[in-house]
Amino acid sequence: MIPKVEVYQQLLESKIVAVIRGKDAEEATAIAEAAIAGGLRTIELTYTTPNVSKVFEQLSDSDALIGAGTVLDAETARHAILHGAKFVVSPHFDSAIAAICNRYSVPYLPGCMTIKEMVQALEWGCDILKLFPANGFEPSFIGSVNGPLPNVRIMPTGGININNMNAWLDAGAVAVGISSDLTKAYRSSGEEEVIQLVKSYLGKLTKEGESV
Repeated sequence: MIPKVEVYQQLLESKIVAVIRGKDAEEATAIAEAAIAGGLRTIELTYTTPNVSKVFEQLSDSDALIGAGTVLDAETARHAILHGAKFVVSPHFDSAIAAICNRYSVPYLPGCMTIKEMVQALEWGCDILKLFPANGFEPSFIGSVNGPLPNVRIMPTGGININNMNAWLDAGAVAVGISSDLTKAYRSSGEEEVIQLVKSYLGKLTKEGESV
């Protein structure tokens, strides 16, 4: 098992998390493999994908960091961890999920929208919080949160694209989650389109105020 601190470190270094949603396991695997081939090293497989455990199996030998998304309860969190998830993401905060993840020393990134939810998540040991859906906020929201809660680290997801990604990162986001762009690219033109899209994202990525 990868130490928890190393998982966080890889998340922070990656900056971009590919949130993979597929109509079935085959499609999700293809999108994930194309994203990895394009250069992304952090993948979130959502439990909205039927038979998602098969995708975990297909990616088990990958050198990418594979986590689980859309985890709605503790049972699903445990299932994900037993199938190799290195981190767990949910669209909301759930103390039962936090307890399971703490038990197995797996990072839990809950979705939070309010200061109350964020404080509660911090109290349960969550180090990175997902702002979801981010398209309901402006990047300046992070600075507003970090005023009273300077230790909150936020990963916006939902509505993040290649045109607004850097605005969020420059505003203080520690990483961003991208999703629909990858699925649309795959359904439009297949794996190669996903690979090229990922390369475009990485080419535009901002690191400490400079393009890399």
